[in-house]
Amino acid sequence: MTQDPSGHPAPQAPAEPPTLASGETVFYEGGPARGDLILSLLIGLTLIGLPIAVGAVVRALWLRYRITSRRISVSGGWLGRDRTQVVYSQIREVLSVPRGFGAWGDMVLVLNDGSRLEMRSVPRFRELEAYIEERRQSRPPADAGGRTSAGFGETTRATA
Repeated sequence: MTQDPSGHPAPQAPAEPPTLASGETVFYEGGPARGDLILSLLIGLTLIGLPIAVGAVVRALWLRYRITSRRISVSGGWLGRDRTQVVYSQIREVLSVPRGFGAWGDMVLVLNDGSRLEMRSVPRFRELEAYIEERRQSRPPADAGGRTSAGFGETTRATA
């Protein structure tokens, strides 16, 4: 820790968000909310709440979210082996529900093809929802087939 001449701590420069090798900026990276695990373990003290506690422990051990400037990645499943990645242009709608008195929440990303990606016990879910909406709306609109109007997904057909 550095000090200025008067002996007070010098102000620290704000930390920049981490950047991946692909040039993506990481906005959030981490697991589910700790409060969900604590509350579920308290409920698990009863016989009826035992399955809820087991589910929360599995989520705490193996579920990880990474929200970057380009995509959303969710790693989960048994031993964290399942990985799902969604780019913002694939998202049609973002829905969220507060849990734990609003300290964390569940989010559902509705994709252009109608499928859904559920994200449970997301900490800072309101902030993350606003970030995802901002990124989603800044992307070019998708056509009816779910493809963007320009870029690598565009195909042309030669007429005979």
